[in-house]
Amino acid sequence: MDLFDEKRRKSAPLAERMRCVKLEDFIGQTHLIDKNSILSRAIRADRLGSCIFYGPPGTGKSTLANIIAESTGARFKFLNAVSSGVSDAKNVVEEAKVELSGFGRKTYLTLEECHRWSKAQSDSILSAVEKGEIIFIGTTTENPYVSMTRAIVSRCRIFEFKELTPLEIKNGLKRALENKERGLGNYNIIIDDLVLQFIAESANGDMRTALNALELAVLSSEFDDNGAKITLDVAEQCIQKRAMSVNTDLYYNLISAFCKSLRGSDPDAALYYAMRIIEAGGDPLLICRRLIVHSAEDVGLADPRALTIAVSAMQAFEKIGLPEGRIPLTEAIIYVALAPKSNSVVTALYSAVESVKDANDVAVPSYLCDQSYSITKNNKYKYPHDYGGYVEQQYLPDKLKDKVFYKPSTNGYESHIVILKKKK
Repeated sequence: MDLFDEKRRKSAPLAERMRCVKLEDFIGQTHLIDKNSILSRAIRADRLGSCIFYGPPGTGKSTLANIIAESTGARFKFLNAVSSGVSDAKNVVEEAKVELSGFGRKTYLTLEECHRWSKAQSDSILSAVEKGEIIFIGTTTENPYVSMTRAIVSRCRIFEFKELTPLEIKNGLKRALENKERGLGNYNIIIDDLVLQFIAESANGDMRTALNALELAVLSSEFDDNGAKITLDVAEQCIQKRAMSVNTDLYYNLISAFCKSLRGSDPDAALYYAMRIIEAGGDPLLICRRLIVHSAEDVGLADPRALTIAVSAMQAFEKIGLPEGRIPLTEAIIYVALAPKSNSVVTALYSAVESVKDANDVAVPSYLCDQSYSITKNNKYKYPHDYGGYVEQQYLPDKLKDKVFYKPSTNGYESHIVILKKKK
């Protein structure tokens, strides 16, 4: 590392400086890096193929890519999809071919924000990926099955990253406070465990957000002979979120009371608990998410409009924010609470899942199978529109032909639903 690299490292944000360089120091994603996992074994054996790391921001995707770069004897080239183009990709491919044919050395291409690449950019490395001339590692916060070209996705193994838990983020914060070389260990910082817990919980699973908030809190503090104390008020300002004014037990009790009030058709109580959570510093989007779930779980087809209204309220809140976002949210809470109730949807769901567990290997009736590529055609399928829209026909496999998952209630819109019965 030269003098300029050292200066860049020291001036980099704390989250960048604290990136792990060894797999054993990596925080979180235990489902991916457990010593017996395929990813962990592939990294240690230096046999990792092309892959895509997909998940929320600040969960370690780029860090793990860097760890792979540090642990292999191969060449590593880094590109960012925002600033790179087809020519950059082609240059990497040409260099990789020379290295592989001349020296037998593999080349990894790590592409940040890989979902930003166009089809032309993706196609420029397609052949090289397929032939093994480069090993592609893409990192993205977007679902690759939706945001990336199918040709690239089909040639990569997808590894999904999860949000970090507050405990994992808290451990990362403690590591940064103790590290004297790359972290904040040279500062005399006094910070309560409660404040660390608040930052960890407020980061919403994003280590980068938590570390940047901690660094801002430290660098903006006034130091005296005893150091600097990071208070809860300072932490709130740095992470831009108000601390909950209720303890954990009460917080979960309020959420439970809100859900039960919706189910019990009491709009006054549901509104009271919802606003109490928000005023205490809780995440309003939690209320939105629970409202959407209950509109399907407890209202269901007794009033199908409830789900649409709940989803619309969440979208409105995301665009408007506080305080005005509470108005469409309140409208949706009142509507869902007053709507007729039916749990037939969730009952049908659980019943179907149980049948799948008990009979997940039964064959689909032959006349319902795709006939496009079948050598032997089966013409027993009856096209309902040829019979006026409905014709008696068995759709479930023989083993389950008499199963009934959905049983409509007699409430609201659902009372008008007619299930065409099978003839016995």
